[in-house]
Amino acid sequence: MSVEVKFRPITVDTFAKKKQNNEKITMLTAYDCSTAKYFDEAGIDSILVGDSVGMVVLGYESTTLVNMNDMKVFTAAVSRGAKRCLVVADMPFMSYHTTVAEAVKNAGELIKEGASAVKLEGANDYIIDVVKRCVESGIPVVGHLGFTPQYLNVLGGYKVQGKTADKTLFILNQAKKLEEAGAFAVVLEMVPEESAKYITENLNIPTIGIGAGRYTNGQVLVADDILGKFSDFKPKFARRYADLKSVIKNACESYINDVKSGKFPDESEIFHLDEQASAELKEQK
Repeated sequence: MSVEVKFRPITVDTFAKKKQNNEKITMLTAYDCSTAKYFDEAGIDSILVGDSVGMVVLGYESTTLVNMNDMKVFTAAVSRGAKRCLVVADMPFMSYHTTVAEAVKNAGELIKEGASAVKLEGANDYIIDVVKRCVESGIPVVGHLGFTPQYLNVLGGYKVQGKTADKTLFILNQAKKLEEAGAFAVVLEMVPEESAKYITENLNIPTIGIGAGRYTNGQVLVADDILGKFSDFKPKFARRYADLKSVIKNACESYINDVKSGKFPDESEIFHLDEQASAELKEQK
């Protein structure tokens, strides 16, 4: 029985080479096939199937409500659309916190759905063991430090991390542990620019920033933020490049008006019986 192997041109080695060549890495989230396809065709380096799907797509209050079934569905959808870029799937809350064996199993499930790598948050001793086992099992891993959304309740809210020299060194130490464990990149979220720059300069693996300033090796943002589709709130670090909320609402309003006024459908959008079938139908009266 043959198994289709998905090999995309952009790999973990691409990330390493971009850091070496001082080239910026570009990453965006996506949760569906068509968006992934368009981002891929536009030239994005990597798509993150983020657990942010819980808030921007599923309507949850936080990312902690996302489960493995959710992530498998959305990872598979994105993987069908992305043909060249690196697809990274978030490990959802409590999918890698119970046992190392369970963590590796769940990570493997996301790889089977088409992900090129997985991302997990934190760097305590247990998480480091998970990273090691995943890498040993052939599963590439991206770390995530600074503000870690899955630890929102422990952190006491959406707070910038690494705001002192000591705290910056603590994050750097965490990042080095992830690097030694085999992680090929690390996301730095909501970290002062100076702290992120220092961490980036003292790591061999690339850093991907989100609210971490200009000197990380790459940037990642939530697609619904840059497209102006998610409007519940706008993070300070998210730049809007479009206003899809208005586009979608205007299109819907136009559709409603056309249906009510009889303008939709018009002659070009309907099908007709041929003359003989039409005549036969009239004879049925």
